[in-house]
Order: sequence, then C-alpha cells, then structure tokens
Amino acid sequence: SALRRAVLQKDFVLHYQPQVDLETGEILAVEALVRWRTEDSGMVMPGDFIPLAEETGLIGEIGEWVLREGCRQMKEWLDRGLRPRRIAINLSARQFADKSFLDTVMRVLQDTGLDPRQLELEITESQVMRQTEGMILLLNRLSEMGVHLAIDDFGTGYSSLSYLKRLPIQKLKIDQSFIRDITVDPNDTAIVVAIINMAHSLELDTIAEGVETAGQLALLRSKGCRIGQGFFFSAPMSAEGVYPLLKQDNLYARAG
Repeated sequence: SALRRAVLQKDFVLHYQPQVDLETGEILAVEALVRWRTEDSGMVMPGDFIPLAEETGLIGEIGEWVLREGCRQMKEWLDRGLRPRRIAINLSARQFADKSFLDTVMRVLQDTGLDPRQLELEITESQVMRQTEGMILLLNRLSEMGVHLAIDDFGTGYSSLSYLKRLPIQKLKIDQSFIRDITVDPNDTAIVVAIINMAHSLELDTIAEGVETAGQLALLRSKGCRIGQGFFFSAPMSAEGVYPLLKQDNLYARAG
C-alpha cells in the first residue's frame, strides 16, 4: 500500500554514479539509480522495493518516471553548459516486454528534448537470454534512433553468447561479483580477462562495476578494461551532489 501511494505521489529520487574512463579519468556517463524517499524509513534502496514493484505491476510506472527524470536531468545539465555525456538507465524485464515501450522512449525524449545519443539503456543478461524476434526488433529500433545499449550483470546469465552478434549492443558491464576479488582470486581474474578479450574482438566496450580499490583499478587498466564505476570514484549522489564532479569532468585528481 505504501509503495502504491509512493507511485501516485512520485516519492522517488534519483542518485547518480559516474562511469569513468580508466585511462584518462574522464567521466563518460552517469548511471541513474532510483531511491524511494519515505518519511519513516528515510531512503529505501532499490533492492528492497524493486522486486515488490515487479510483483505488483507497479514497475512500469516507476520505470517510466526514472526514464523521464533521468533524461530531464541530463538535459538540464547540458543546458547549464556541461559537456555532452550519456545517462545510463536500467530497464526491468516488465518494461522491456511492454509493447508500448518504444513509444514511451520516443515520447520521453521528445518531451525532455534530450538527444537519443545521450541515452543508454541497460538490460540484464538474463533478460537477453529470453530473446524473441520482438525483442530483437525493439533493440534494433532503439539503436537506429541513436540510443546506446548495454548488457548489465554480464557473466551471470549462463547464456549462449550467440546473442552478442545478433543484437546491436555497444557495451558489456562486467558484474561486480567478479570484480570484488579480482586481485586475490585467479578464477575471477581469468573470467574478467576472458570477457574483456571477447569484447575487444567483438568491438564492444567493457565497464567494470563495483571498482572500490586502487588495486582493482590498476589490474583492470592493465587488462584493457576501458570503463569503471564504483565507490573508488564516487558513491551514488544526488543531482546537486554529483554536479561539481561533472563540472570537474576528470576524477583522477580527486581519486588520487
């Protein structure tokens, strides 16, 4: 009941986490991460309410709000003179299966005035595993519009890799479960290196999620991973909090 009220009242807020070029420190994009703002419990993290939203069918309305607010915020930053970069937004399985989703994306981009090339949509590998001709058509239409597409949680889906040559994907996000122990577990290192090499051969970018230490950063750079995201660079922050970082543009001076 509280979640239904929150959807009606738009009691949500987006926090933003930079995605950083590991060689230069340049911020290439920010990922929009939704929080539920409550009077009693403060900020509720997505892991605590997104499954319920999926189960109750509320995820469509929440997801559209996230898409609209993320695009609106990026357009506002661009209008304030920041260098163009992408806003990355996660898609739920229910959103992705909605036949009106393409129309929703087109309407949001038109309403907010954001260039489609500044939008990146993230779909999980498990969603891609259930690929249908309709899904492939949707991804191709989005790509033709200029929207970038990324596979989130890559490495966890146990799927056939044949989809990588069928779909218009630009980026693989290596799941943070592989990054966490990359400097101490040879198996994790081997998996990450294999993903990076495969991505390079397919001319795809790789982004490592959950980068938290200088050791992880150094190893990822040495293995050819191009982009990183995690607390080493910045925690997810409010739009006001992340704006100075976007204005600064390069995080290596701050991260050391």
